[in-house]
Amino acid sequence: MVERGNGRTAVTRLQGLVPVGRTARQMIRGVLVWGVVFALLVWELVNEFANQYPTAADRARLVATMGSDVGQQAIFGPAHHLDTVAGYTAFHMIGVLGIIGGVWGLLASTRLLRGEEDAGRVELLLAGPTTRQRTTVGALAGLGAGLLVLWAMTAGALVVFGRSADPPFSVSAGLFAALATVAPAAMFMAVGAVCSQLAATRRQAASLAAVVFGVAYLLRVVAYSGSSLRWLHWVTPLGWVDELRPLTASRPLVLLPIVGTIVALAALAVVLAGRRDLGASVLPAHDTAIARTRLLNSPLGLACRLTLRTSLGWIAGLSAAGLVLGMSTKTIENIWADTKSTGVIQRLGGASGGAAFLGLLFLIVAILVGLAAAGQVAATREEEAEGYLDHLLARPVARLPWLAGRFAVAAAGLAGAGVATGLFTWLGATIAGASVSFTDLLAAGVNVVPVGIFVLGIGTLAHGLVPRLAGAIAYGIVVWSLLVEIIGVSLGASRWLLDLSMLHHLARSPAADVRLDSVAVLIALGIAAAAAGALAFARRDLKGA
Repeated sequence: MVERGNGRTAVTRLQGLVPVGRTARQMIRGVLVWGVVFALLVWELVNEFANQYPTAADRARLVATMGSDVGQQAIFGPAHHLDTVAGYTAFHMIGVLGIIGGVWGLLASTRLLRGEEDAGRVELLLAGPTTRQRTTVGALAGLGAGLLVLWAMTAGALVVFGRSADPPFSVSAGLFAALATVAPAAMFMAVGAVCSQLAATRRQAASLAAVVFGVAYLLRVVAYSGSSLRWLHWVTPLGWVDELRPLTASRPLVLLPIVGTIVALAALAVVLAGRRDLGASVLPAHDTAIARTRLLNSPLGLACRLTLRTSLGWIAGLSAAGLVLGMSTKTIENIWADTKSTGVIQRLGGASGGAAFLGLLFLIVAILVGLAAAGQVAATREEEAEGYLDHLLARPVARLPWLAGRFAVAAAGLAGAGVATGLFTWLGATIAGASVSFTDLLAAGVNVVPVGIFVLGIGTLAHGLVPRLAGAIAYGIVVWSLLVEIIGVSLGASRWLLDLSMLHHLARSPAADVRLDSVAVLIALGIAAAAAGALAFARRDLKGA
């Protein structure tokens, strides 16, 4: 009897390890890709500092420009000891890789927790001798294993490439800097884990986690926009990471709130997983409702019904952000007008001084509109992958009208989001007493719409040719453009590389005049790609997940 009990215990333990290995295997490819990106950026930063700032005079000029640039610090965080290779490297690593890592962390977490449950694979695990809580613990452990690999690759790059720095990085400093770099990814993985329990679908969980990240990032931007608001950086997890100050004046004690947050959120995710049924959610999700057949008499009407809530959510969110940031325009413009806002901010915002703020604001809006478009591509693909489209096409509905309706409604939603953002930004700026033109801000809102249409078109083309990769390609375009824009502009890049970013072709309106030629090209490319994708979709078989 004892041996039988021990055997059952061993089987249970082995069963509990299945989610760990499965999650780790699913993460490894993305982890290796991002590990290489992180390592290459470390190498680039160390060499960039040595080549571009070889003398004391060059480094003093760097401190005088970048170190006093309030706008740049609002985006990337505070700069410490920029006249050293350690300070220069830490500033860019935390500012760029921290943001990228946070977004990657929340997307990976929601994909491997809620996404696996939506696909029915968690149900197979629960058929064995395990529980929902153990499965969640195993998945979290697998996510942690992936993070450990990312930390090891980043730490290895810092230790190896740091040896060639002058002065070289110590091993302990490199290890701590790698920890600070992956800390945002760890925190927002935990956020994604909780959101995976709260929301009913992977898309809802990712959207909820993205809202949390957006609020955290906006709080940091506001905190570093003026000295009177500096205390706000203690309210956001991204501000805690800034206070770690790796490579320059490491503060290990600041790890306490970071680790505490990760542990608390992970524990909360496990508890919530045990208190709900498989496939259910903590937040109310209505499985049944009174039949509402309005707009269901055509593919276009169906597309409106399916995308209405998502579109209204994006419009409301961007409008609220525009109103809040518009109300802070006058204060931030006054601060930036009295400081040197050159280099990165001047190139990203399309102007210097106070005008850079609005240009930079609408650049961020363009990125969000691109993400909204990618989400619509993923939703369209999901209709096919989950088999919903089969039931629709069994009726007298053709493929091309269905796909055209989805594209048209999504494009209209993106246009509404852009226009609403421009209007509410003007309203907020007017309330605050800033002298801004209504037509300029309306044009700035319209100016971001072509980015969304371009992403929508390329995503539709991918849906027609490689449907299983459609969502990844659409999101990849946005991430690639953001990476090229930030890294290329901050470190310097060749013209041909910058031209590969759709954001580089976007005028920084209202700081600069709208470039109608670029707008026309982006829209034309998006529509042409969508047409080609629709033809390919009409000729291929339907493909499930």
